[in-house]
Amino acid sequence: MDWQFGGIPLHPLFIHLTSVAVPIAALTAIVVAVWPAARRWLAVGAPVIGLVALVSVPLATSSGEWLEHREKETALLERHTELADGMLPWSIAVFVLLVLWWGWHRFGTARVVNHGAVRAISIVGSVLLIAVAVVSIIEVVIIGHAGAESVWKG
Repeated sequence: MDWQFGGIPLHPLFIHLTSVAVPIAALTAIVVAVWPAARRWLAVGAPVIGLVALVSVPLATSSGEWLEHREKETALLERHTELADGMLPWSIAVFVLLVLWWGWHRFGTARVVNHGAVRAISIVGSVLLIAVAVVSIIEVVIIGHAGAESVWKG
C-alpha cells in the first residue's frame, strides 16, 4: 500500500492519532477501573475508545515501515521501529480488558451469587486494567521519544 497522500507520508498523521488515542484509552481504563460512576457513564464507550486506539497502532506501524524503507537507516530509526513493534500487544490487552470489564459489569456481576467472587474478580480486573494501561502509556512515550530522536537527531 502507498502510505502517502499528495506526496506527503501519512505516518505523522497516524502517529499523532496513536499518541493521543492510546493514552486516552489507557486513562479511560484506569478511570473505569477505579470509579464506578464513570463505569456507568462511559459504558460501552470505554471499549470503543480502546478499539480506536487498537486500530491506530497497526496504521502507525504499517505506515512507519513504509516510510522506513524510504529513509536512510540509522541506529536511532532502528531503535524506534523495534520499540514500535512492541506496542500492538499492549493495545490489544487494553482493548480486550476494557471489553471484558464492560461485559463483566454489564452482564456478569448480576449472575454471580457469591459476593466474594464478585469482589475478587473486581479487584483482579481493576489491577490488570491499571497495570496494562500504565504500561501502554509508558510504551507510547518511549516509542514517541525514540521516533522524535530519529527525526531530530538522526
